[in-house]
Amino acid sequence: MPNPAADLIRLLQQKGLTIGTVESATGGLIAHLLTNVPGSSAVFKGSVIAYSNEVKIKVVGVKPASIAVYGAVSSQVAKEMARGGKKLLDVDICVADTGIAGPGGATPGKPVGLFYLGIAYGRSAKSRRLLFTGTRGQNKMSAALAAVAWVHQALSHEGL
Repeated sequence: MPNPAADLIRLLQQKGLTIGTVESATGGLIAHLLTNVPGSSAVFKGSVIAYSNEVKIKVVGVKPASIAVYGAVSSQVAKEMARGGKKLLDVDICVADTGIAGPGGATPGKPVGLFYLGIAYGRSAKSRRLLFTGTRGQNKMSAALAAVAWVHQALSHEGL
């Protein structure tokens, strides 16, 4: 059975890179997937669950203006979470997420199941918008698996 997290851990080990996560809507699920892999301690340094805007700002370094202008669930905030996590955790690559897992929380233009992922690597940060249609648990797992897959894809193809 394929294990995307194990594949990512192996790739990080091969490249000699470290990873960390800053998670909001997934609540630590990305970190859970990665740390379930034996040997992950060689490359996984840590995680911050930045569920509240206060933690996003005070701990991770998201700009208050970014949340005010774009909202907590936005491309801008996902990138800032990844950048802040990269610095805070002192890792080579940081993946972050922010989203609306459901079943409530939707706002105009931001439906349930909307997630933004952010990756910071080197001097760049990128984001990706995803929309899922499952239950709360399914949306969280879909976002976590998408984050793992995106990091693997980006590192495999040097797409960062």
